Amino acid sequence: MHTPASMVMGIVFAPLGLVLVFTAAITPQWREGQARLGMTGPGSLLRSGAKGHGMGVRSGSVEALLLLRSDGLWESCLQVEHSELKQCWPVAGPYQRDPRVRLAQGLVLTSLFLCGTGIVLACIGVRCWTDLPLRGVAATGGLLVVMAGLLSLTALGVYTHNLGRLGMVNPGQGINNHRFPHLSLRPAGSLYFGWLGSCLQVLGGSALLFSFKRPRCLSCPPCPEQPVCPACRSCPEIKPDTDVYEVTC
Repeated sequence: MHTPASMVMGIVFAPLGLVLVFTAAITPQWREGQARLGMTGPGSLLRSGAKGHGMGVRSGSVEALLLLRSDGLWESCLQVEHSELKQCWPVAGPYQRDPRVRLAQGLVLTSLFLCGTGIVLACIGVRCWTDLPLRGVAATGGLLVVMAGLLSLTALGVYTHNLGRLGMVNPGQGINNHRFPHLSLRPAGSLYFGWLGSCLQVLGGSALLFSFKRPRCLSCPPCPEQPVCPACRSCPEIKPDTDVYEVTC
């Protein structure tokens, strides 16, 4: 028998969503911002490296660097714009201790675990190598995948809503200081990967849930009153080896 189309859709979308959410979780581009840093004062490794790459720009009479700051759930990075000079470090300080960042971390980790478990159950339930799929098992996997998508959507929503205030001791002052003057933060690429992956998880899990209902037999003339598929061998007039119909939906 053919595997139901809803199961095929779910078994394709769910792993794709898992990969996208995992990619978003491990990359440090949830938010980013540019800052122009003056190079007057004591030198640093970053400044000297930027000079070696010729990345200094002049603003009036003061040479400045254009820096790109990016933050993820577990890593932050600082890069000189248009150069390969980049420095990354594990998140620390007020940003790491921010309860909204920790909430997003916990939700994403839980989402990844639930989605992985749901995909395993869905693969067992689909059973393309047998006549009848285990619809209950596949639907349970779909439910876990939907829950995973909703959790990751919640994490992304919390992070995006508080994007400019995460890690700020005084949110009214923003992140502008002597190290990163005039730094305005905006959503970065990892958030879009996460949104797309979460939506695919919800769609894939929903498709697996729709496959829970057992289809009615399309052709059983001797037993028109039978509500179940003759492939289950519930119709005595149908011989066990007779191919009576195919599951196509």
